[in-house]
Amino acid sequence: MTISTTVIALAAHAGLADVNHDGAVTAADITAVYDVMLGNYNGYIITADVNRDGVVTAADITLIYNVMLGIVSDPEPQQPVVVAYCPYYAGNRLPDPFIVTHINYAFAEVYVQNGIYQRFKLQDDGNTSILLQLVAFKHDNPDLKICLSFSHTVTNSDNYQDGGFSAIAASDDNRRRFALDCLAFCQQWGIDGIDLDWEFPGLSWSGAACNPAIDTQNHVLLMKQLRETLGARYLLTFAGYVMDKQVTAGGYKYIDIAAVEPYVNFVNLMTYDMDAAPHFHSAISHPASYWDCQRAINAYQQAGFPMNKIVLGIPFYVRHAWDGANSVIDYRQLASLPSEYNIDNWSNAASTPYVTLNGVFFGSYDNARSIAIKGQWAREQGLRGLMYWECSEDDDNRTLANAVWNAVMSDKGF
Repeated sequence: MTISTTVIALAAHAGLADVNHDGAVTAADITAVYDVMLGNYNGYIITADVNRDGVVTAADITLIYNVMLGIVSDPEPQQPVVVAYCPYYAGNRLPDPFIVTHINYAFAEVYVQNGIYQRFKLQDDGNTSILLQLVAFKHDNPDLKICLSFSHTVTNSDNYQDGGFSAIAASDDNRRRFALDCLAFCQQWGIDGIDLDWEFPGLSWSGAACNPAIDTQNHVLLMKQLRETLGARYLLTFAGYVMDKQVTAGGYKYIDIAAVEPYVNFVNLMTYDMDAAPHFHSAISHPASYWDCQRAINAYQQAGFPMNKIVLGIPFYVRHAWDGANSVIDYRQLASLPSEYNIDNWSNAASTPYVTLNGVFFGSYDNARSIAIKGQWAREQGLRGLMYWECSEDDDNRTLANAVWNAVMSDKGF
């Protein structure tokens, strides 16, 4: 079904569906729009091609209908974003509130006993000192958005792994009570939303429970419940893996990109740790690496995820290996490495720098040069902006943070 685009423009992401032009979206408006999309009524001609791909798909219809019902909303569909993750261990290495648009405080963790959600608490055993400082930044920069990020990990001394998000998402009551606690936290602290980092449904990671038969589907239900509870006022984002859901033994692993899209403002795409030495872990495109930024973007695009809801991830560290000594080296530590390390190598193929140890490839990373290149590439793809993990790994001059800001917000930016 194709719908003409000449009489009434329906700005789906902003919820503008006032067919009768009476100042409100009423049941009559919803009925009229829905009938037009179903082909039952031709009295109104409506632009409903949300993804701007030339056709009105089932995903378009679902999103518009959810917008009109108030289930989902994107209040800033075109505003470019710079997202900084700030962990509880950042100390005095906090983001500069004037060179970011969003700060995600990392992390809170959930408490589950016998499959029943109990509560959540900030990591570092509930220490609120960093979060207090981040919230205070909003007085200096009222446009700054602060979100609370959730981890699947357990670090608090009074908590233990007992089902985690896999258990929470499996129950209507668990999902509802968790979402209500998120809403109450946002209201109490005056923050702007929730960033859910259950990164790998259907896959055990850091000891977290998983159930491939139901996790991927239940993750969508959890995000839907969060959107319904948080409403349009609060942001809802997630840290996204670089692949769509994948078949695995007993079901699926990872996130169902297409199914979760209607409920989120944008995804913070984890385009790093996509490989380890001797390969590049954050290349725009490199065939030798297990995965790269281009393949990640392709996966989301093929799933129908709008490009302007993707925020490309930038690592502030060198990735050498997955375990062992010096598996990760922070960017701020590079200048003080012993002389047997050479940090000034550059790969034209990967468009990233890399470190060698005694002449042997040690690990890749991002610097100001590669960030500028990635910013231009992301802009050409129509992406929403850039994010980075994480602020405390930058040097004292905030070299990388400034590079990210300039890549997104300069005259040649997004």
